[in-house]
Amino acid sequence: MAAGTPVIASNRGALPEVAGDAALLVEPEEGPIVEALGRLAAEEGLREVLLARGEARIALFDWRRAAEMTVRVYEEAAGEPL
Repeated sequence: MAAGTPVIASNRGALPEVAGDAALLVEPEEGPIVEALGRLAAEEGLREVLLARGEARIALFDWRRAAEMTVRVYEEAAGEPL
């Protein structure tokens, strides 16, 4: 997503939560992956939708926000501000 490309990801683990609706989520097997690649090659509209959703999705993930959230967790665990 950050590279500005449509994404195909596994529908397992944390990937669906991370990718949201900005990726084609498939079973991690050859057939579904090949099918998803075919869809991306054939459907320009799908590529455009995924690119736009990807741009919006990556805005939710940045290092400053991750650091701030991590500090908050430590503060809650310690019971006081760091």
